[in-house]
Amino acid sequence: MSFLRKLHPFLYPVSLLTWLGLLACMLLYAHPALAQQVPRPPSWLLLVLQAVFAASIFIQERSAADRLRGLDFVGLLRRLVLGPCLLATICVGLHLVQRLTEDQMPGVGSILFTVTYTVNIGLFVLLLARTNYVWRSLVLFRSSGKLRKQWEAFEILLGVTLLVHLFAPTPTWGFNSVIFGALAAFGAYISSHQKWVAYLSRRQKLEAVLLQVAVLLSMGAFVFYFLQTQQDPHLVAPDTQHTFLILNSFFAGFYAFMGLLVTAFNLPTASVFEQKREEILSLQRLTQLIQRGQTQEEVYRMFFDSAVQTVNADAAWLDLSAEGATQQLFQQHISPEQITAVRSLLTDYNLTHIEYLNNDLFDSNGFRGLDLPYGSLMVMPLSSSKRQYGSIYMLKEQPQGFDRENLSILQTFASQAVLSIENLQLVQASLHTQRVQDELKIASAVQDSLIPKNLPIDNWFEISSHALAATEVGGDFYDFLHLPGRRLAVLIGDVSGKGVTAAFHVAQMKGIFHALMQENPLARNERDKFPVPSKFMAQANNALARCLERSAFITASLYIIDYEHGGFVFARAGHCHTLYYHSIKEEVSYFRTTGLGLGIIRNDTYEKHIKNQFYDYNPSDVMVIYTDGIVEARNGAQEEYGEERLQQMLESTYYLDAEQIKERILADLTEFSLGQPMHDDQTLLVIKFKAAQPEAAL
Repeated sequence: MSFLRKLHPFLYPVSLLTWLGLLACMLLYAHPALAQQVPRPPSWLLLVLQAVFAASIFIQERSAADRLRGLDFVGLLRRLVLGPCLLATICVGLHLVQRLTEDQMPGVGSILFTVTYTVNIGLFVLLLARTNYVWRSLVLFRSSGKLRKQWEAFEILLGVTLLVHLFAPTPTWGFNSVIFGALAAFGAYISSHQKWVAYLSRRQKLEAVLLQVAVLLSMGAFVFYFLQTQQDPHLVAPDTQHTFLILNSFFAGFYAFMGLLVTAFNLPTASVFEQKREEILSLQRLTQLIQRGQTQEEVYRMFFDSAVQTVNADAAWLDLSAEGATQQLFQQHISPEQITAVRSLLTDYNLTHIEYLNNDLFDSNGFRGLDLPYGSLMVMPLSSSKRQYGSIYMLKEQPQGFDRENLSILQTFASQAVLSIENLQLVQASLHTQRVQDELKIASAVQDSLIPKNLPIDNWFEISSHALAATEVGGDFYDFLHLPGRRLAVLIGDVSGKGVTAAFHVAQMKGIFHALMQENPLARNERDKFPVPSKFMAQANNALARCLERSAFITASLYIIDYEHGGFVFARAGHCHTLYYHSIKEEVSYFRTTGLGLGIIRNDTYEKHIKNQFYDYNPSDVMVIYTDGIVEARNGAQEEYGEERLQQMLESTYYLDAEQIKERILADLTEFSLGQPMHDDQTLLVIKFKAAQPEAAL
């Protein structure tokens, strides 16, 4: 427990006693006749009491538990407005009562003014402290250690400046300009780091703007009061006291103003983030259709509507290919004559059944003669490795209406739609045979189609894989995805359960993997174009929460290997630990990181249970990734193969290539469990970073 936390229980009585002392001294200072036997307190005593009171309130707020709960940013601001900010209303009410009393009972007006003034000082300091540390919670949300240290330095500098103005005579205008200018610049830099704004929807951002305006208005009420009373004939207080209060309000209001600017300027991007969220939800709805037993036409309808909505197309239609003929299934805001003309022109140019993007139809040969009211055209085929299902045609009225991001999104949608259609076809075929056997065969076919047949090949590394299901259909899976900047994403996981349901969950996980790892068009740099593993796990958990049964969960590990820069980052969601050979240290060890399976916690707190781990690899390093079917394999005595034996195998084979290491491990596993049935699926990936890296070769 920190020193401030230990001090926290004593701060309440200290702040109350110092405020009561301040009230007594203010009355004696302004009205010596109230106690003729008691000497008038010196002005410095008032300032000391006010400083101690303000310090105790601020330290009390500083040592309190963080009021931010999860991602409830709007709720935090709402509690600030409905709580301490209502003190501004009390302040105004007290002032009006004091003025009314002053007019009706002049004899007690001066004393009541002093009491009201002192009460408002206490209320104002409480509002400043609460506002300051609410803003601190927002500014430091998921911040770096460097920013936290900078904030602490800013707090110290601000406190020293305010105390100087409380006890010292009013500094010169030039001194004020330098000090305030430096603090304002420092405060602007710190306050601009407000990552929390990016997590708000457009509606939440508008609400946050209104709440921050309410905070500023509350500050303004206090400032107006102190400015009005500064020249009041009843006020008998040191001049520096007013300076101290006005400066406090300036800096507290400055925090709120900076947050208001950041929120307001982020409003235009809210629709972009909501669009990305809608894309993921649309993709998820496609995968859910097959589980509910929907028809192919309903899958095509969902795909068509999602695609039109995502790219904001002004017109569209969907063609299906069946037995060599083209059937038009859906159309929107385009006539049959126009569809026929576009389709014929693309056929003449041999552009059917391929991805096609034309953002200038008005000046393109052929299209110019069609006299279409559209300036942009995008065509996305629906096809698998086995057959062509059809194509979707999207048009926009203005030229340059589509971009590569739209094309990438439609690729993902089309792949998921085709996967859903093929799964539906497999399910429908199973109804004509024995239900149980056909269900297992279908699920096995689905699972087999989801396992990569071609492993990534590169000059930087070797990869060897092994996958064997314990029954006809297992729940293990793995996948690879090349990312921008010579990066490779590797995903491995294990779905609870077996059979068709497990195969469907594998399909969902693969669809989510490809959807979430798409490039982010708003990324500021190359490294931010795709989510880090912990963020991916949190987003995947959020998507799976809508479709996984309550009893189901998925364990997984995601690795993003930046083999051009010689490093990787990974996170595990309850999956097996990674076995690693360090070529420099010449030792084999496990990366033991925390992580919780997907679907176990289905709320916004899940990301707290996932951690990223970064590692710079060296040439000849070896990484062994596996599922629990490897280490939990049993021998005749029902002893498990175990992590220790797997580690010993890598210690004796690390110098071999990836394929040989895998074969040695599998041979030892077979010898260990000889004669025993497999009780769980077995998946093994061996990645070896080549001894001669391309950069070293240069």
